[in-house]
Amino acid sequence: MKAVAGKIRLGPFFIKILKWFNYGYVKLFLNGKNKSFLIDIFGKPFYQQDTSQDAFHLNFKYFLEEANKLKGHRILELGSRNAQSRGAFTGFEKYVGIDIHEGESVDVVGDCHQLSKYFERGYFDIVFSISVFEHLAMPWKVILELNKVMRTGGLLFIATHSTWPPHERPWDFWRFSKDAFKVLLNPYTGFEILKNDEGLPCRILPFGNDYSMAGMHKYPANLGVSVVARKCGPHDKALVWDLELNKVLQSMYPLNPGARNIKK
Repeated sequence: MKAVAGKIRLGPFFIKILKWFNYGYVKLFLNGKNKSFLIDIFGKPFYQQDTSQDAFHLNFKYFLEEANKLKGHRILELGSRNAQSRGAFTGFEKYVGIDIHEGESVDVVGDCHQLSKYFERGYFDIVFSISVFEHLAMPWKVILELNKVMRTGGLLFIATHSTWPPHERPWDFWRFSKDAFKVLLNPYTGFEILKNDEGLPCRILPFGNDYSMAGMHKYPANLGVSVVARKCGPHDKALVWDLELNKVLQSMYPLNPGARNIKK
């Protein structure tokens, strides 16, 4: 290896090494599952970091602290099947978990797109969902339904994904940036955003050689986004979405989903 005019010139030996990494046995070895194996072995020691104080998690901590200041309140959890969140809340009068399927921690089996069908208007003080919004076919409709069943001043927490492998197909519909929630949660939909952050940092490592992918791994990305909002009033009457879910979908959320159904 030689330095020439401020640049580094690789000798023949190093060029052979690079070619071996790019074209030889390593490229053959990188086919299939071995890619993730090498990333785990050689990558994690350099990129893995503690995310316990990440804004994605801190927003839920803030939401939980605010919710637990209340007494005699009513809580609604969206997508509650097999969830373990109920024990984190205190002082509530009623806790209701709704899910599209029956299961542990499910009190009401129903569709989140039709919340006002199951609950009275202004019934809930606290509403939250964790890793649910990416599975909602029409999240804008769910926001309007949430507005109907929440009391004015009630708190809403949503955690979902900005970037994430496909999962729970065929009901894996959306990815959200924090800017998406500025469209979903605003005075027109009857909400005021209190906290709104992306978090859980990652890098995207493409395996293709398309021009648009070049250098993509150099740019930061995030796996999650979480938002805390307060209902500030009814949504604008002009916002109407009466389309029912069965008109656009002939499938059902999988009853026993795998963690990642990437190959489907």
